[in-house]
Parts: sequence; C-alpha cells; structure tokens
Amino acid sequence: MATLTGVPVEEYLATSFEDGDREYVDGTLVERNVGEKPHSKTQKRLILFFGPLERTARIFAFPEQRVQVSPTRFRIPDVCVYIDEEPADDVFRTPPFLAIEILSRDDKASGMQEKIDDYLNFGVPFVWVIDPRTRRGYVHTRDGSREARDGVLRTANPTIEVPLEKLFE
Repeated sequence: MATLTGVPVEEYLATSFEDGDREYVDGTLVERNVGEKPHSKTQKRLILFFGPLERTARIFAFPEQRVQVSPTRFRIPDVCVYIDEEPADDVFRTPPFLAIEILSRDDKASGMQEKIDDYLNFGVPFVWVIDPRTRRGYVHTRDGSREARDGVLRTANPTIEVPLEKLFE
C-alpha cells in the first residue's frame, strides 16, 4: 500500500482521488484497502438497514465519509452513524454515534486498532468491526472490546441492534 508523506491538511482537503479516497494521518496520505465483494455487500446491507431509520428514528448513516478525528487525522469509516441530526459540514468534525469498519482481506490488526483508538479518543461511543469472511462482529467502547457472540451488534442510548445474519444473508 503506497503512502505519501509531508502533505499539508489543506492540500488533503482540496484533493479528490480518482482511485478511492485516502485517510490522512499526521501528514501522511494512507490508502484504504479496496473492498472486495464480501466487504461491499456488507456495507450495502448496513446502509439498507439504516436507511428506513432516518425517518422513523432520526438515525443518519453515511458510507465512506471523511471524519476529522483530530487536528491532523482524518478517518473514513466504512459507515458512520449520527443520531438526531446529520452534520452540516462536508467533512464531519463532530463524533458520530457509531463508526463501522468492515474488514478487507489485507487489513492488519495493528492498523485497525489505531483506527479504533482514533475513533474512541475522538469521542465516538461505539465502534463496530465486522469481518465478512468469518461472519463475526466486534463492539468497541471506552469500557473495552467484545465479540458479539450472540450474533447481534448493539449500541445503547439509543439502542440499535443489527443481527449479523441480516448482513450475511
């Protein structure tokens, strides 16, 4: 995976990448692993799950949205979820209620943990990591991490429940 270092924030924000967006970590452009079919299907099913909740529960889901998690870091969760109202800015600068990462074949545990830490340190209450190949999901909060052994990814206040089987039908 190629990286480019020494890029100013302003240049990153003004750049559109033809071959997929990049994250920005402390002056370095970081390519995101391109999702394969299992990744894409899982992301699509999440968006379809959250779509009807926009009207009924004021839950807003955004795929691949730039989120500024610190002055020098921009992450792009596979899906981010906001409650009550959607952010007004084109680049989100307020913590989502939920950040969802879907593992691709080439994702490394250390890189994913760094993203999880960025989200939690930014104030994101819930981070879900979904592995479409093993059909497993994990919930990360400031209180710790756990596998969704009962097959349901959950949040609290408000409660959102997504059965993993719905994502892998």
